[in-house]
Amino acid sequence: MAELAPLLADLRAEADALDGVVAQLEETAWLTPTPAESWTIAHQIAHLAWTDEQALLAATDPDAFARAVTEAASGLSAAVDEAADAGSTDAPERLLARWRAGRTALAEQLAGLPDGARLPWFGPPMSAASMATARLMETWAHGVDVTEALNHPPSVSGRLRHVAHIGVRTRDFAFRQNGLPPPAEEFRVELAAPDGGTWTWGPEDAVQRVTGPALDFCLRVTRRRHRDDLALQATGPDADRWLDVAQAFAGPPGEARPPSDAGA
Repeated sequence: MAELAPLLADLRAEADALDGVVAQLEETAWLTPTPAESWTIAHQIAHLAWTDEQALLAATDPDAFARAVTEAASGLSAAVDEAADAGSTDAPERLLARWRAGRTALAEQLAGLPDGARLPWFGPPMSAASMATARLMETWAHGVDVTEALNHPPSVSGRLRHVAHIGVRTRDFAFRQNGLPPPAEEFRVELAAPDGGTWTWGPEDAVQRVTGPALDFCLRVTRRRHRDDLALQATGPDADRWLDVAQAFAGPPGEARPPSDAGA
């Protein structure tokens, strides 16, 4: 799976970038509230550690993972919160060590999977490459919450292309999550990349279009910013609706982030 190697390298780099932010924090700073309601920085890292462990279980024992998902059923959101709550009580050095060990083991396991392997997940089954992309997306998204809590800028690099890609690929899923029929026609997505280039998806002559900065698109599909705070442009009613419901992650969309001027 030669194409998986650079993707796993990007996953490691994104995790290392966030690791570098939290590893230098004083113990009390781990209790800093983040934009996610009732979640501290410790909750964010505990969540990443738990989801890496769940992905590792899916890769090593699919039957056990499937049983765990079935047992959680409609209580999945509560199980996610409970896992974050439990992990957040660990000492920072222990939590950091747990996250490091889990993400390393997962990357090694994904690298060794045979071609064509499919992993069960909380959404549709995934290939190793899709799982790595999803883990990168979630690592980046929760990293945004952490850096925002610390008044740091978000991580911006060419790795955002993976986040944008999964945001585009989950278009129909996002519509269905909101009880809406997916649009029949393809969209054109054109994003200004951090290096000054352009990333594109979909046919050039598509009527429905979304354009804007790649960072803004990634912030939107991970639901880290209200669309009113972003420089994204939609052409066509379906594309416009997509920017309202876009969601790159499995599970319920969660609480929407308010626009920055909501309290004005």
